[in-house]
Amino acid sequence: MPRLAFFDLDGTLADRQSALSDAVTDLCRTHALTADAQQWLRTELADRANAADFARLRAAFALEVSEAQLWQEYVGLMAAASSCRPEVLEGLTRLRAAGWTIGIVTNGAGDIQRAKLTATGLADLVDGVAVSGDLEIRKPDRRLFELAASRCNVNLADGGWMVGDNPEGDIGGGHQAGLRTIWLRGRPWPTGFPSAHHVVDDVTSAIDILLNETE
Repeated sequence: MPRLAFFDLDGTLADRQSALSDAVTDLCRTHALTADAQQWLRTELADRANAADFARLRAAFALEVSEAQLWQEYVGLMAAASSCRPEVLEGLTRLRAAGWTIGIVTNGAGDIQRAKLTATGLADLVDGVAVSGDLEIRKPDRRLFELAASRCNVNLADGGWMVGDNPEGDIGGGHQAGLRTIWLRGRPWPTGFPSAHHVVDDVTSAIDILLNETE
């Protein structure tokens, strides 16, 4: 089995929900946004965010600040609030030392996802990144995994692993891409959905599984 491991970002390597809460709070405080506007943001950005969301926010609440400024401030705040636990960074470092190629396959806008990767230190530990905004497609589309493999200078046809928390996007997508999968338990598992090869409660356990793999 080739030593290739793809990881999801949000909810797997980094805690998006905590960062989102902090970023929205800070953005609303900066611009003295109403409680209704703050709740609107928390609802609309719960699963994903892009610049168009802030155009809609500006229109809905008649804000004077431009959508471009709001988006750039939000990107910066999300990056500042994002973190990756030291033990996860250490685990990825061990994977690299053991000869693994590491990629990140994530849904989201390219600028915000890359800002988070840089801020968390993950950018220095991976060989390639594929973000859904690069192709305007989302996991589980196989093409996003193919892009990640290309950026890691490997052939997806040679196989590998996908680790993530989303049953459809990460595990279903991994299966479609011909990868073995490790599911980070948390979200409801769809009835009748093909199972992952392993199920863990923490991404560090997934890293341990990979490290224990033998040729």
